Amino acid sequence: MTGGDIEVEVDGRSVAVPEGVPLLTAVRIAGVELPALCSDDRLSPAGSCRTCLVRADGGVVAACVTPAVSGMRVEAAADDLWHLRRDTVELIAGALPPRALTAENPSELAGLCRSLGIGPDAAQAGGGRGVDHSHPYVHLDRDLCIACGRCVRMCAEVQGTFALTLTGRGADTVVAPGNGGPWAQSDCVSCGGCVDTCPTGALTEPGPGRGLTSGHQRAATRTTCGYCGVGCALDVVTSDGEVTAVLPARDGPVNQGHACVKGRFAHGYLTSPERLSQPLLRRDGRLEPVSWEEAIGHVARALRAAVTGGGADCVAAISSARATNEENYLVQKFMRTVVGTNNIDNCSRLCHSPSAAGLTASLGLSGGTDSFDDVEQSDCLLVVGANPVEAHPVVGARLLRRVLHGGAGLIVADPRAVGLALHADAHLRPRPGTNVALFHGLAHILLAEGLADEDFLRERATGLPELTALLEDYPPDRVSAITGVPAEDLVAAARLYGRAERPAIVYGLGVTEHLHGTDGVRSLANLAILRGAVGTDRGYGINPLRGQNNVQGASDMGALPDLLPGYGKVTDPGARSRAEAVWGGRIPDRPGLRIPDMFAAARAGRLRALWIIGEDVCATDPDSDRVAEALRACPLVVCNELFLSETARHCDVVLPATSWLEKDGTFVNFDRRFQRVRPAVPAPGETRSDFDIVRAVAAAMGTDLGCPTPAHALSECGRVAPLFAGLSHERLDREGAVPWPCPHPGHPGESKLYAERFATPDGLAHLTTAPYLPPGEQPDADFPLLLVTGRRWAHYNSGSMTRRGGNLALDPVDHLDLHPDDAARYAIRNGARLTVQSRHGRARLIARVGEQTSPGQVFSSFHFPASGVNRLTSDHADTVTSCPEYKVTAVRIEADPRG
Repeated sequence: MTGGDIEVEVDGRSVAVPEGVPLLTAVRIAGVELPALCSDDRLSPAGSCRTCLVRADGGVVAACVTPAVSGMRVEAAADDLWHLRRDTVELIAGALPPRALTAENPSELAGLCRSLGIGPDAAQAGGGRGVDHSHPYVHLDRDLCIACGRCVRMCAEVQGTFALTLTGRGADTVVAPGNGGPWAQSDCVSCGGCVDTCPTGALTEPGPGRGLTSGHQRAATRTTCGYCGVGCALDVVTSDGEVTAVLPARDGPVNQGHACVKGRFAHGYLTSPERLSQPLLRRDGRLEPVSWEEAIGHVARALRAAVTGGGADCVAAISSARATNEENYLVQKFMRTVVGTNNIDNCSRLCHSPSAAGLTASLGLSGGTDSFDDVEQSDCLLVVGANPVEAHPVVGARLLRRVLHGGAGLIVADPRAVGLALHADAHLRPRPGTNVALFHGLAHILLAEGLADEDFLRERATGLPELTALLEDYPPDRVSAITGVPAEDLVAAARLYGRAERPAIVYGLGVTEHLHGTDGVRSLANLAILRGAVGTDRGYGINPLRGQNNVQGASDMGALPDLLPGYGKVTDPGARSRAEAVWGGRIPDRPGLRIPDMFAAARAGRLRALWIIGEDVCATDPDSDRVAEALRACPLVVCNELFLSETARHCDVVLPATSWLEKDGTFVNFDRRFQRVRPAVPAPGETRSDFDIVRAVAAAMGTDLGCPTPAHALSECGRVAPLFAGLSHERLDREGAVPWPCPHPGHPGESKLYAERFATPDGLAHLTTAPYLPPGEQPDADFPLLLVTGRRWAHYNSGSMTRRGGNLALDPVDHLDLHPDDAARYAIRNGARLTVQSRHGRARLIARVGEQTSPGQVFSSFHFPASGVNRLTSDHADTVTSCPEYKVTAVRIEADPRG
């Protein structure tokens, strides 16, 4: 027993349970399996089906809604109770058509009836209430609905979308979308939670996964989702080498039995006819299929020739946040030990490199300060520059649950009125590019109203006098004039954050993707430092939401031009010597090229070879016309890809790679947890993992990289980087998830950083005094609107995977969101085709008029490369890290004359 446990007697056996839990939990711990058709451990109890009847202290009660009390005596296995439960189940089944209990409907109810000896003949209803098959992933058979309400509660309590309701009366009660129309046209965000909890087969996933749920499934492969950086644990059910269903793991450390449309359903790309299956080599201007031997040989010879002709620094590589840790580790090792250059970077350069730089400068390490489990316990959430409801749906749902059901205060700072902003106590809508002024304004109020933690600042921080002097220039009225946020809203938000007992900051790309993104991260960190909310029990620090599945891990592994695995600087002799001792040979001591510098060098003729792994840079990088120009200018461009992307079309060699569902290794999620990635299906055709491709190229160049398997690579990384020394595949297979730092195998990993000291040279948190500086672009008469880009819920980045499946039916085009005032000003009607032009390029989009954006601002995603959104974005970049300023682009719009 633990301190909060009580003892309950179940059929003569004493069991210990937390006080107040439902008796259903106690009975199951005692080994008695009760039916509970309206119950799901992820949901609040309802007590509506009465199938879990037990006798408690002499009375018959529903176990799912009766709380356990110390000393309670419970009967569960008695014959009369078994018959009561059987009669109740038979009564429920009798209201369904016979097919509800046959093998064609593999549901929880059908299985329960079989175990109780209830056959299909018990089902007597004729049916006829109809179906709704309008949605690509959720099919409704109304005749099988028993109105248990599990789907409605799942949508409300876990997902937080409130898209479902029960409609009708009595026996005619059935689940329906809340808007009364077809399912596909409802507010449903396709998380699959309703399907996963449905006990009868009324809601199912169409196709071979029909009837499978996380509670009732066949043998599956446990892996980690390869879409966003949340790190959801998924169980992949397969048959004959193909995916049957992808189900959320009930014991997933972050997702806890939940998922989103991408991780749950967007796996159709695996069998797309467009999938590359063999290497391609450019001959006479055309890409032609060749053998792996010829492709690898060509790459090896060309790389050797480039180094011979121009030196090691005329070769560069872009590694991938989509690849595993082990693959990123091997790529950077290849570049440093085989080629002899630090010209290695990854796509965190384009999203969260300011987080790495800013958090390191302020606190000492590049990761978020706290586990998400702790953040979720906060009594005040400050969510900045992020729309997790769409971009990180499982995190968004958990945060919303904390606000709606846990009583946490919520402050959202974002130019758009979307997602969590709709539920905020304070929604601050700053002009794009004014974050630093906004954060300084909040800090000014914290200090002016005595809301800072003076003891913490005196003992564990430095820079307060300098910051205090700077903040004199940021009173609420001046900050309001800069940001457009009303002064009274600024004060209200600062007080809500400042008076909270356990505040937490969660932020996204709306903070980092700016000309002064690193200053933004550091100024935001100031708030957590001022409150003493970092490394203490008085708050949950500052935590970035990573965009791609392994953005954190790619950088952790040293796929960066200035940092080795574990963030040792290439300029640090100690860090270099530690790596050299493991790898052998000499490591260059000068930082290499960042991604934008690689393209500039290619255009200038200084770069002779570029290897791009898993990135469609022509679609996702800014000022993409100039990116394409760089690829055309570079004598050798190689890419590892799933499809013939726009980038692949510019390459000289295209190497077909495996996807995350076909790989072995690990990812690191947004709160620094290492988790296993396991192959669920065999690699198609002649595709190879990035790990095997890099090893093959190194071998063809006469070098054995060692690390024969991904497990060996992670083990070797731990010898190079003390932060990861305690991690291994074997340990993760045993324990599931372990956060770094983890310095030795017996260490549990540090979920909360800086409990004793900060990782800065002096052990103190460093307040920054960076002043507000304007963004790289400003609107003018020719380009009067400000464009912000980001993600939408149904798609992911360039859409290369999500557009090859049912998600395309949910969101078929890129839109430009604009305010009704701007639509009227430019005579744009909703749904009109638009031409959008910036100082850098042109795009064509579909107008969507609404009040999510403010007047003078427009928003678009970048999921459809043919729309050309990233032709609009500029080459302005963060002054510290070169992260592009995706969030501020001046544009103009006009109706497309083509209609």
